[in-house]
Amino acid sequence: MPVFDFSNFDLFAWVALPLMIFCARVVDVSLGTLRIIFMSRGRRALAPILGFFEVFIWVVAISQIMRDVNNPVAYVAYAAGFATGNFVGMTIEARLAIGTLIVRMIVPRGADALVEGLHAAGYGVTSVDGRGATGEVKLIYTIIKRKDLADVTRIAHAVNPKVFLSVEEVSATHEGIFPRETAWHLGWRFRRK
Repeated sequence: MPVFDFSNFDLFAWVALPLMIFCARVVDVSLGTLRIIFMSRGRRALAPILGFFEVFIWVVAISQIMRDVNNPVAYVAYAAGFATGNFVGMTIEARLAIGTLIVRMIVPRGADALVEGLHAAGYGVTSVDGRGATGEVKLIYTIIKRKDLADVTRIAHAVNPKVFLSVEEVSATHEGIFPRETAWHLGWRFRRK
């Protein structure tokens, strides 16, 4: 039975280098994913900074692979880092919840209570009378920060569990009514105006 000779095993080439390549790819692809998302959401000032670090890390990772061209583990680490980086980038972006949304609600009944509930929570609301397949309805529109979608959905379903909602991203807004944001700064809570 053949036994593997560990005396010739290069720990750096077969373990450490692929691990470093994997981590570098996770970081650079995550930055690339965030860069694209920030550009599409109007945060264009941050995109060039992220792009610089993304490409710098990519060049370092690819140069390490080119040094040891015959190492299949490095290739697998490169591909696995790419896949993981996409997932990590999307996860980070989802947690940041950057952007503005328009929420459209079609309500056959209880529209006044829904409008009042949204107003009480600080959201700007526009309602329009309409006619649907089953009769008279109210169309309710509100433009919100993406991080507030769960709150608006909760309010809508509390009034009418079968409210029809559609959500769409908004590239830009001018003026509008949004809830006042609270923030923590140096341990003191204050309201941003």
